[in-house]
Amino acid sequence: MAKKDDKKTTKKAYSAADISVLEGLEPVRKRPGMYIGSTGPDGLHHLIREIFDNSRDEAMGGFCNHIEIALLPDNMVRVVDNGRGIPVDKHPKTKQSALEVIMTTLHAGGKFDNESYKFSGGLHGVGASVVNALSTYTRAEVYRDGNKYIQEYAIGKPKANVKKVGKTDHNGTIIMFQPDETIFSEVVFNWDRIVKHYQQQAYLVKNLRVSLIDAREYTGTIDLDTVYLEDLNMQVPSKSFYFEGGIVSMVRYLNAHQKSVHNNIFHIEKESEDGIQVEVALQYVDDISPRIVPFANNISTPGGGMHVTGFKSGLTRLLNTYNKKNKILSEKDGTLTGDDVLEGITAVVSVKMKEIQFEGQTKDKLGSPEARGAVESIFSDAFGEFLEENPDDAKSILRKAALALKARKAAKAAKDSILRKGALEGFTLPGKLTDCQTKNADEAEIFIVEGDSAGGTAKQGRDRRTQAVLPLRGKPLNVERVRLDRMLGNNEIKSMVIAFGASIGETFDIEKIRYKKIVIATDADVDGAHIRILLMTFFFRYFREMIDEGYLYVAQPPLYKIKKGKSLHYAYYDDERDAILKDLGVEVEESDSDDEEETDGNEEITTKKKSGRVHIQRYKGLGEMNAEELWETTMNPETRTLKQVTVDDAMEADAIFDTLMGSDVAPRKAFIQNNAKLAEIDI
Repeated sequence: MAKKDDKKTTKKAYSAADISVLEGLEPVRKRPGMYIGSTGPDGLHHLIREIFDNSRDEAMGGFCNHIEIALLPDNMVRVVDNGRGIPVDKHPKTKQSALEVIMTTLHAGGKFDNESYKFSGGLHGVGASVVNALSTYTRAEVYRDGNKYIQEYAIGKPKANVKKVGKTDHNGTIIMFQPDETIFSEVVFNWDRIVKHYQQQAYLVKNLRVSLIDAREYTGTIDLDTVYLEDLNMQVPSKSFYFEGGIVSMVRYLNAHQKSVHNNIFHIEKESEDGIQVEVALQYVDDISPRIVPFANNISTPGGGMHVTGFKSGLTRLLNTYNKKNKILSEKDGTLTGDDVLEGITAVVSVKMKEIQFEGQTKDKLGSPEARGAVESIFSDAFGEFLEENPDDAKSILRKAALALKARKAAKAAKDSILRKGALEGFTLPGKLTDCQTKNADEAEIFIVEGDSAGGTAKQGRDRRTQAVLPLRGKPLNVERVRLDRMLGNNEIKSMVIAFGASIGETFDIEKIRYKKIVIATDADVDGAHIRILLMTFFFRYFREMIDEGYLYVAQPPLYKIKKGKSLHYAYYDDERDAILKDLGVEVEESDSDDEEETDGNEEITTKKKSGRVHIQRYKGLGEMNAEELWETTMNPETRTLKQVTVDDAMEADAIFDTLMGSDVAPRKAFIQNNAKLAEIDI
């Protein structure tokens, strides 16, 4: 923790009088999802974010330059900052210490009067109190005015009054908490997820260092009287992030494995007349997918919102105006649309404002309408100057947009010719599709299977009323860098688009989808895994909304069928197979070829023991199951296992798809080398 700065400051004093109180704490444990989104992994990690965001708001105000997050044994989490420290003097209304008010009362904080914090992510004042309420143990340490103060809590209630426990040369706050295992489905923090999120936060606040420590497995003594645990030099996983370039550094990071269209990265940071701070950085790359990463008061808003709308409209208008003035594109090419100018763009759009409105406590989307005008105006003026000052970059950007425009027209022509006569509405469904009887999308399912053999078995074993089957022939097209016109020329892709019924591209309409459960069902081998990633690339790039709505699933058929007498078991993993055999009192020994029996091409091992004969059948493909087995293991809603496909981190998912499926070999080779030890090889 940094020592107090001797420099004079004219910033407003921060005291108990700045803490506003709105209501009590009781509802949090009854309905935790209302405050942290869920009681699953997302909600668990949200606890850290709530405490971190308070420290980050101190950094945004210029009061803090170092935040440390440490994962400790027994599921303890410790967050340290070197900010001003939470006020501890008596609150004028409650007559309690301001620290106790903040930690135990909903809607209490220094973010309501627009004086203590100019910009803040947490406007509701619920962060610290919610974390406290959902933790079996919480400890708050405050370093302020040369003194150290401590208060401890159990399930949101103080164990004693705030105590002054000594003198200190430091300033700041330490919050340590232990999530309540009776609230959360599982208390397991994901280190990689934490690293990715807080690396992102370090990009967004200039001159802020974010340190991360994973000491969960540390068996030595941890001195909690040490302010920053990184000073202990523990031999545990740790990361530290500091980026002087801010969001410009973020754009460079996102484009690390991309070929840039122009050399200079555009950047603007300016405050509007009504006090909205706008910051934008962008660069175009040789890709067909846009990457827009938006933030509001440093909170990621993957749902977009008004700031993204202002950015897109400003970009479209400006490039058309610049082209009209400089005549880089011919008049016969037509006018650039939003889709044209966004193709291949990597942009970070960040706004900071006093009165900010989010949609929900999880802050997925910015709803403040004034952000649109501020972003559009400031960005347009600055980007216009950038194009004038960098004519070579301007020409490269306009030519990139022109290619997108021509591809869009070609795609429209291809789509009109291929999918005409009402095909998109389901009037001309593909011949290979075996459709279900129901027309209710809420109960309709479609299984995308590998090959005609699996397709035939699935058709026999399915529930005809609710389950459709679409077999694919061969491997689908890799669409990572393929435009829509070429993509629609592929029969397998075309069949899926028509079957789904929601169209594609600019005419896509999620309301017209024919199935709200789309199941990828491929074989459990290398080819099956390849087909899965090809299909998931297709959905991520062209049907992302289906993933966001929770419509996409991956089937998990069993690897083994184990039969002993009338007892029948299915095993999905080798360990599960061994556990079942152990329960049956059988030790498996690979028999020689004379003792093996072949059933439909599947390996079958028969082991003779005193406990009886045990047949172990290794499935190598869905098509090698009979209809009854496929129904029972993979299609029956009562017994099957489906994995829902979600995108927790769109930026990271985008990078992974680009690495694995893009045209650049070097990053894919590096990925394989770095992760080779994690591969499970089926010999």
